Amino acid sequence: MLTTTTLKHMLAGAALGATLLGSQAVMAADYTLKFGHLANEQNIWNKAALKFKELVEANSDGRIEVQVFPNEQLGSEMDVINSIQLGTADMTITGESLQNWAPNAAMMAVPYLFRDADHMRKAVEGDVGTQIEKQITERTGLVPIAWFERGPRELTSNRPIKTPDDLDGLRIRVPNVPLFVDTWQALGARPTPMAFSEVFTSLQQNTIEAQENPLSLIESASFNEVQQYVDMTDHVRSWIYVVIGKQKLESMPDDLQSVVRDAASEMQSYEEGLFVDDQKRLEQALKDKGMKFVDVDQEAFAKKARPAVLDSLDEDQRKLYDEIQGL
Repeated sequence: MLTTTTLKHMLAGAALGATLLGSQAVMAADYTLKFGHLANEQNIWNKAALKFKELVEANSDGRIEVQVFPNEQLGSEMDVINSIQLGTADMTITGESLQNWAPNAAMMAVPYLFRDADHMRKAVEGDVGTQIEKQITERTGLVPIAWFERGPRELTSNRPIKTPDDLDGLRIRVPNVPLFVDTWQALGARPTPMAFSEVFTSLQQNTIEAQENPLSLIESASFNEVQQYVDMTDHVRSWIYVVIGKQKLESMPDDLQSVVRDAASEMQSYEEGLFVDDQKRLEQALKDKGMKFVDVDQEAFAKKARPAVLDSLDEDQRKLYDEIQGL
C-alpha cells in the first residue's frame, strides 16, 4: 500500500522527469547544418570546420546544430555539392571544381596568376573575388562564406630544377587538367596525366621522373622516398571556399544568418593561423626526411608559361586575368 510520502515522492519524480523532457525538447536545435568535406580528421580544414561548429552552436544558444563529416563520409566533393543542391547536405569545402557550373571559378587554379600570397589576397577579397563569388552563387545555389589559402603547388624531381631550360624533356605527372598539360608542355617538360594513386609506383619505376603538388601531399604521399628535390616553383597559388546552400542559409532568421556568417569569419582567421604554422612544419619535416629545397627562377617560369595560360582562357576569364595582373 502506497503511503502519502511515497506518493508525494513519485509525483515529484514524475514532475521532474516531465520538466527534464520539456527542457530537452526546448534545447533541441531549430536548424541542423550537415557539413561534409574530403579532408581527414587531422587536416587543418577539419580543425577549422570543428571550430565553426563550436562557434555556431555556442553563439546560437543551441538553436543551430552543426554536424561535421570529414573523410568524404557524405561522398566526394562533387557528390556533396549535388547533395547541397538537392537539400540533403548543407555545407562543404570546394574550389575550382565549381567551374563545371561557374566558369569564373577556373581562376582559382590558373598557373602563375598570382605573384605571391598578398597578391592573391587582394584578388580574393576585392572586386575579382566578388565577381567569382557572385557567379558561383547565381549558378550553383552555393554561397561562399569563408576562404582558405591553399599551399602552392611545387615540383619534385631527382635533379635540381632552377630554370625552364632544366625541364627539357622531363617526364612529369600532372592531374588530368588540360591547362596543366598545356602549361608544362610550354615550359619544355613532357607532361603525363595520371591518377594520383599511381604516382608513387610510377616514380619508383622511373616511368615518370617528376610530379607537382602542394607540400602537404608531398609529405602525406611519402614522395621523399622516391624524389630528392623540392623545386620551389610556386606555379599554382590557389584558394578554396567554404560554401553553404543558399536556400538553407535564407531559411534561417536574420539573427541566425548573422551567427553563421560571423562564425565563418572567425573560422577563416583561425584556419589562416593553422595554415601558416603547417607550411613551416611541412618544409622542415621534408628537409628532415632528406629532401633538398631548390630556389627557382619563378619569373622565368611565369614568362614562358604565359602564352599557354592565356590561350586556355575565354573572354570573361581573360578580363579577370588582366584585372588580377593589374592589382
